[in-house]
Formats: sequence, structure tokens, C-alpha cells
Amino acid sequence: MRKEEINEKEGFKNIKLLGGSSFFNDIASEMIAAILPFYILSIGGTGLAIGALSGLREGLASLFKLLGGWLSDKIKKRRAFVFAGYSISTISRFFIFLASTWQAIIGFVSFERIGKLRDAPRDAMIADYTKRRGAGFGFHQMMDTSGAVLGIVIVIILLFKFNLVFKSIILIAALISIISLIPLFFVKENKEIKKPGLIGKKRNISSNLKYLIFVCSVFTLGNFGLYLFLIIIAKERFNSMIISLILYTIFSAVAAIFVNFFGKLSDKTGRKKVILLGYALFFILSASFLLFYEKNLFIMLSFVIYGLVSGATASNHRAFVSDLSEDEKGTSLGLFYFFTGLINIPAGIFAGFLWDINPRIMFWYISVISLVSIIMLLFVKEQRLKKGIT
Repeated sequence: MRKEEINEKEGFKNIKLLGGSSFFNDIASEMIAAILPFYILSIGGTGLAIGALSGLREGLASLFKLLGGWLSDKIKKRRAFVFAGYSISTISRFFIFLASTWQAIIGFVSFERIGKLRDAPRDAMIADYTKRRGAGFGFHQMMDTSGAVLGIVIVIILLFKFNLVFKSIILIAALISIISLIPLFFVKENKEIKKPGLIGKKRNISSNLKYLIFVCSVFTLGNFGLYLFLIIIAKERFNSMIISLILYTIFSAVAAIFVNFFGKLSDKTGRKKVILLGYALFFILSASFLLFYEKNLFIMLSFVIYGLVSGATASNHRAFVSDLSEDEKGTSLGLFYFFTGLINIPAGIFAGFLWDINPRIMFWYISVISLVSIIMLLFVKEQRLKKGIT
């Protein structure tokens, strides 16, 4: 049966429902992510273990992001993959609760990321719902990040008001993530997907899109999950877990507040300008750590700057890929997630290795990577789209 054509208004209603699922899922996800560095260190892990965690939690999931995108193009259905992905993440969090060693925690966290097979199909749905993709992806990212903010606030309350241990917080997070499945029952599939994906006879993956994905992957070499190390830096500087978690909350709040703004701005001015701004801020942040690593005021400011970086880049990367992907949005977004996710593995491990030698060496490395990314992005060709619905 032919799927229903969805207009702009109906499209944004579905985007809001997808945003609702991400909101509750990220409450749970960030409740766990916020305490993971402390949990791992408390049971014998090192900086290398944290670096491996930041890489593996995205890197191993990257294959499933590509698979989800390709399959959703091939069988011409997306909602089923989104529901399956959130279900896998929910179930996996109960296994994280049962883990007792840092190796098991990293293993189960990586397994939980298999649920990320939902990402490319979900983003393809958003891209199909509206041509105002900056606004569409920006709203979804805002809901995602708002859930993260609330998740961290809940962790702070549970830790310091109710004195709960880490494992109890993980269990509560797993229970909350069940709610993320409810909005998905009301999401509608968009119109018929026209073309097969990666193994189809005709491929619409342009050289410009491939280059954009390559640039994003290079940027990921430096932006591998830096927030995990910022949390540890704050803990060391202020000798307080609660201050470090409050600063992490500020990072997430800034990202949530500005992501929708940057998404709408990219609809007006172009994706590349906004992403360039994000890359430039990331370079300023990483280079400033070489000068002001011992300054408490800068440590606090760094969480704000990194929030702006996330707001400017996270959703606009996806919108830019969608702009250049023609009809194979699921496959194109899957490829984007695959390569940027895969690069997280060596990037996180290498950064953790440099951190154990000297944190400043890690920031030298990040500064060079971010500067190279800025130069490379200048050569991506931008495609401006007319307003409307696909």
C-alpha cells in the first residue's frame, strides 16, 4: 500500500514526536554518561579507559548506523528501525546496571550503542518531513539535548540529595528510557522512498558529499567526546563532583538553547558558515587550554564554549549531509554516521593515551586537528534548497 503524503504541518508534528522519544531517551542516556567517568575511575579504570569508552560507544555503533540507513532505503520503511533502535538501547541499559567491572561496563555501553541503528532512518524521516532542515534537525537536537540537561539534573539530585550509588542511578535511567518508546506509536511513515540504497543500481552519493563526510570525520578526530575529559578536569580543579556535574549541565543547556537557533540560522545563511563558526570555536577552545589550563574561570567558560560548538555543528552536520544526499538520505546519513563513528575508536583511544602522558599534549593534538578541519571545510560546495516538502 502506498504511504501517505505528509504535508509541512503534519511533518513537523512527526518531528515533535521523534523529538519526544529522543528527549526521554537522552534523559536516561545522559544520566548514565554523566557518572560513567567517575564510575570507571572508582573501579580501577584510567584515562586510557575513558578514552576507549568515548571512542567505542560511538565507533562500534557506526556500523549499525550505516546498516540501519541502508536497510531503511532498501525495504522502504524507516519507523520500524527507529522503534527497534530505541528498544535495544532500553534493554541494554539493564545489562549496564548488572555490570561489575570497568571492562564489562565499556562492553555493555558499546553494545547499547547498537541501538543507534535508528539514527540514520530517523534523520532521513526528518529530512523527508520538511525542506526547512536546519529548523527540523535543530528542533530535534534541542529536544535531545534538553533531555540530556534534565538527565544530569536528576543525577545531581539523586547523588547529593538522596545519596544513591551509581548502580541505582543506572537502574532508574533504564526504567525512564522505556518512556521513549511511547511517542513512536504515533509517528507516521512518510511518502514512498523512491530509490534503493548502497547496493542499488544507481548511486547518488556525489563526490562533494563524500568529501563533506571526510571533512566531518577529520573533525571527529579531535571532537571525539571531549566532554568526558572536561568533566575530569573540572573534578580535579575544583575537587568536587557536584561542581563538575553542574558545569556539564551548563554545557548541555547551552547546546540545547543554541542548537535550534543555529539550525534556523543555517537555513538562512547556509550550513557551511554556521559549521565553520563551530569549528572555529572548537579551535579557540582547544588552543586556549594550552594557555589557561590552570585557570578556574576558563575551565568554567570552556563548558559554555563547548556547548556552542555542539549547538553549531551537531544538527547542521546532519542537515548538510541531507541537503547533498538526493534521494538516498538513509544511506547517506548512514555513511556519515559510519565514518564519523568509526573514527571515534582510534581518536578516543589515542587522545586517552596522550592524556595519560600529559593533558596539554592532548590539547596540542586537538588544536592541530581542528585547524586542519577548518581549512578542509572551506572547499565543500554548498547546495541551497528551495522551501517546500520532498
